[in-house]
Parts: sequence; C-alpha cells; structure tokens
Amino acid sequence: VQLQASGGGLVQPGGSLRLSCAASERTFSAGVMGWFRQAPGKEREFVAAIRWSDGATAYAASVKGRFTISKDNAKKMVYLQMNSLKPEDTAVYYCAVTTRYLIYSALFSRTQYEFWGQGTLVTVSS
Repeated sequence: VQLQASGGGLVQPGGSLRLSCAASERTFSAGVMGWFRQAPGKEREFVAAIRWSDGATAYAASVKGRFTISKDNAKKMVYLQMNSLKPEDTAVYYCAVTTRYLIYSALFSRTQYEFWGQGTLVTVSS
C-alpha cells in the first residue's frame, strides 16, 4: 500500500490547513489511519489517528481541540483539519496506516503502523 499525503504549505500563526492522505489501493482493509509529524532535530511524534471500524479517534495532547481527524470510507482517505496553528506545529507531517485493529492505547504508537507516506511540510510562520 502506498500513501500520498498532500495539503502542506506555509501558513501564519492562527491560520488553518487541511491535510489529505490517499491510499493507492482502495481495496485494502484499513484498520487504523494516523498522522505523525517530525520537526527538525526531533523524534517523529504521534498527532492523531482514526480507527476504521468504529471511527474512534485519538489525539496528542498538544493538538487536542485544534486538530480534527476524519475519514472517507469510500475513497479510503483520511484528513487532518488543523486550526489555530502555532509555530511549534511546524514539521513534516506523515500519514500512516495499519491493516490491523488496534486497541485505543496502541493508536499512539508509531511502531504499530506498517505503511507510511512520504510526508508533507507544514510551516507556521509570520
């Protein structure tokens, strides 16, 4: 499965962006799709995830209330609506997917995801 992330760019603090992630194979069985990010010099960190079967979502504390993850079942796409962006949100954002069902606590772990997209850069700066 190949993942294609898009929607990154330059935005001012307080602005919004919407990231999209599409899977190359619409017939694969998605268990969970998620977003991670990596800022320069930092580890890749969890941002948000959505479980395909029941729509359960999980968010990192740093983005809760500002970011919203959603999915399109028919298109096998996942979206990340990012509002009230801050300079510390600047990073390369990666979408990831696992075909397995994950319990809630496992949604946060990057080691649980088998397939990764190439990343899209989000820069928050005035």
